[in-house]
Amino acid sequence: MDAPPAVEEIFDDANGDLALGDLAAAATKYARCTELAPDFSDGWHALGMALMKLGRYPEAIAAGLRTVELRPNDQLAWSSLSLFYVRAGMIPEAESAGAKAKILGWGGKIKKPA
Repeated sequence: MDAPPAVEEIFDDANGDLALGDLAAAATKYARCTELAPDFSDGWHALGMALMKLGRYPEAIAAGLRTVELRPNDQLAWSSLSLFYVRAGMIPEAESAGAKAKILGWGGKIKKPA
């Protein structure tokens, strides 16, 4: 889903914060993007990455789960979720998410299009 222009603006601003190393500000703005546009998968993915870098693993996992819900056949989304699980010490979950990323990398599908 493409985000509305106002959300894209907040997202771009958050990316600027991320580039400057202000992870907390970036995470706050990415969260705002997901509040305003709940189906904006790029916002959820970016939020998960920022939260992981802040050490907020349960929240990162929640954002990662929302990302794969929105984009079930996205290899990067599953790889990121696997990383979030690894950082949280949840190895079986990380291996499961990683396996899904591998399937997608081999050209498979996690969810068939409706």
